[in-house]
Amino acid sequence: MNYQRMNNGIRHALTTLVIIVIAGVLLGCEAQTSEQHSAVLTPPESLEQGSALTGQYRNLFIEAGYTQDDVQARLQATFDQLFYGDPQNERVYYTAGNNSDGALAYILDVNSEDVRSEGMSYGMMIALQLNKKAEFDAIWNWSMTHMYQSNPKHPAFGYFAWSVKPDGQALDEMPAPDGEEYFITALYFAAQRWGNGEGLYHYSQWANQILTDIRHRQTITGMTNRGEMTAGNLFDETASMVRFTPDIVNAAHTDASYHLPAFYEVWARVGPESDRPFWANAAQVSRHYFVLAAHPRTALTPDYGNFDGSAWAAPWRSDSQDFRYDAWRTAMNWSMDWAWWSADSRQPALSDRLQAFFESEGMDTYESLYTLDGKKLGGGQTTALVAMNATAGLAATVSERKLKFVEALWERDVPTGRYRYYDGMLYMMALLHCSGEYKAWLPPTAVEPL
Repeated sequence: MNYQRMNNGIRHALTTLVIIVIAGVLLGCEAQTSEQHSAVLTPPESLEQGSALTGQYRNLFIEAGYTQDDVQARLQATFDQLFYGDPQNERVYYTAGNNSDGALAYILDVNSEDVRSEGMSYGMMIALQLNKKAEFDAIWNWSMTHMYQSNPKHPAFGYFAWSVKPDGQALDEMPAPDGEEYFITALYFAAQRWGNGEGLYHYSQWANQILTDIRHRQTITGMTNRGEMTAGNLFDETASMVRFTPDIVNAAHTDASYHLPAFYEVWARVGPESDRPFWANAAQVSRHYFVLAAHPRTALTPDYGNFDGSAWAAPWRSDSQDFRYDAWRTAMNWSMDWAWWSADSRQPALSDRLQAFFESEGMDTYESLYTLDGKKLGGGQTTALVAMNATAGLAATVSERKLKFVEALWERDVPTGRYRYYDGMLYMMALLHCSGEYKAWLPPTAVEPL
């Protein structure tokens, strides 16, 4: 046998293979750029089935060695403290009397002294997952009473004011779309878990209405408490992507932490039938957006972004191009999507890169604010980011490393004090995610392959 010829042949074959792979990568990069505004995106498929389809939800705390009794006790204690603890230092849930629809309650951003659609919708989702119907209904009643815009001439018609005083006076009548996204999904889940009631509590009817509006609502020009404004829907029809805001001035931008493909997949299965193809595609678009927006080494995403995945330095906030407070949640979004649907095989690599970066920064010393390429910008280490990094373990593949982040979450106390709202809400949701108690409550007909 001519070993020299064989070796030459192997070298030639390997060289050819390398050229093919490089060409494929380059073409893939070009395709990413050209296809981001295409009508339909098809991400890489996975051979796995997600928890929403199998009904089997992973408990990362059990995998880390904690007992089920300890996990359930932690969930209950955290809920009790955040919802019914000391009103001056512990709780974020406050009752506010009654109206004709029943009890009212709100989630307070203690630091900012306002009530936010984000927090209200988080509160509803937490209550839903823990089977706390009374709290769910009270938060929903307050949201509809003080935040929902029912005036058809108002630019925020059909949406929720994102910031309101505890007395119900709107600070900013316009919406932040993540609030609507969580409201809709929590309502669909409530319809399945508890069944629909009447009026305000016909959950699925309201979910259908809000979901229809965030896609189809027409452009309206009118006065707000911040002056005249023109605003349209919350999803860009061409890009199939959630907007940063519906006002026409900033409508061509987005926020990676607003991208919730796990929820869009739910809407594609239980929402109004005529819109289901749009939401199925929106889920694919957002999965692809994560890949575009995440830094290739750190997997950090910016607070605000453009539709092409690049960072957006907003005129009023130039640091929005960095990894900051909004962006902490992005890893939770892609990891929840992987856990529930396992529809895009690129998501585990995102979690692996993110956790590898923070591990390299030091588990006890990594901070909260960074440039996308990993330069420290300060901020200390916050409970909210520790919580979100733990949820990345739902998709991560390196067991020893991901369990470090789960243990770091477990070792954190329930947040108290001035910043307990954002830290506390993300801490509570992370506990639910990592314990396998954050579930997609769907009818049997909705768990068949699309």
